Amino acid sequence: MMRPASALLWALLGWTGMGALAGLDLCPLWVWLSAGALIAVLGAVDAARLWREPSPQLRRELPAVAPLGPELMVRLSLRATGRQTLRMVLHDLHPGGWAVRGMPRTLRLAPGHTLTFDYAVTPAQRGQFTFAGCHLRLGSRWRLWTQQRQLGEASVIRVYPNFAPLARMAGLSVEVASRSVGARLQRRRGEGSEFQELRDYRLGDSLRRIDWKATARRGHLISREYRDERNQQVILMLDCGRRMLAQDDRLSHFDHVLNASLALACIALRQGDAVGLLACANENTRWLPPQRGSSAMDRLLDAGYDLQALPVATDYLTAASALQARQRRRAFVVLMTNVRDEDDEELRAAVAMLSQQHLVLVVSLREQALEDAIPCADGRMESAIRSAAAMHYLARREAMHDALRREGVPLLDVHCSELSGVLIERYLAVKREGRL
Repeated sequence: MMRPASALLWALLGWTGMGALAGLDLCPLWVWLSAGALIAVLGAVDAARLWREPSPQLRRELPAVAPLGPELMVRLSLRATGRQTLRMVLHDLHPGGWAVRGMPRTLRLAPGHTLTFDYAVTPAQRGQFTFAGCHLRLGSRWRLWTQQRQLGEASVIRVYPNFAPLARMAGLSVEVASRSVGARLQRRRGEGSEFQELRDYRLGDSLRRIDWKATARRGHLISREYRDERNQQVILMLDCGRRMLAQDDRLSHFDHVLNASLALACIALRQGDAVGLLACANENTRWLPPQRGSSAMDRLLDAGYDLQALPVATDYLTAASALQARQRRRAFVVLMTNVRDEDDEELRAAVAMLSQQHLVLVVSLREQALEDAIPCADGRMESAIRSAAAMHYLARREAMHDALRREGVPLLDVHCSELSGVLIERYLAVKREGRL
């Protein structure tokens, strides 16, 4: 699309002024006509040159996968293909809603040269997104016209949850990695359920762990060392319904749940267990069978990177039935949601169904906004009503929690900031106690 530049508009404005003067016999008519002809010729020649000017070649360097949160650097390269120096304004068509730094760019590209530069974007959410190309506003040689062009091919990028903490955890022992996300671990030597090795007796070992036959052979006390049983299965059951749209800090509750689930999966895989995923919202479910091994984390990331909480009610019974049909072997099922009093009958029925075969842990996220609404320091009626409503809601929520606990269902009531540590702490306790 060709548009007049400011120089041409000023020239036309001046020519119009000359016309007014010519109408008042203050300027010769032939001067006005000659000026108009000159502007028309110069404009036509300049437009023709711009129209024929070849576009530069553009190349975008962009990773196929990026984490949510950190800034992402994008590199653009422009290579001149014509014989004239180009003046241009370049804007990359990054996904809408992303914060950008370093765009648009005003550039001069000499013949035979290549310009390479970086700019930064910050992904705003998880999922698959497209960089549609680049908009180029090219200026003509005499600066009378600009032309809008689109360069380059579309680039697709997948935004995953922030996997940097997972990469750091991979280089640490299970104990250190667990403590790094806030898990408070209690060290218990040799109290697993799977035999590992014989070793010399140490002060504090239980007498039940002494191997008397080996002691008799070697002439000194020998203890049996056990480790937590391996090859068990963990199912991450994620609520993708409307209650997970609540937001603490910059992230939604669902993003917090997804991050904590991946941290738990990292520890469980390091322990030799298999980890699966069931995401549910209304009648829509996504299922990843339990996986173990070095590639299991990649599969979990691929299965969950584009999951989003939806403004629909969660059907717990449908989700429980779907899990029962797909997961025959006993597993540690971690149901992460935000328990509310209106879920009473359906949620309890779903948990009872799952508990017939699996060990179920219900994790209920606390909403910081409700707790912040309780204080009423200003004495205003509106504040008092808001405080009373928040306390009433939290009391009914706690009553629902108590009802689940009375039925023998383990339940965690945690803030988003504590979720990863508390989850891993409970998982390791289950392993240590041999409850699976």
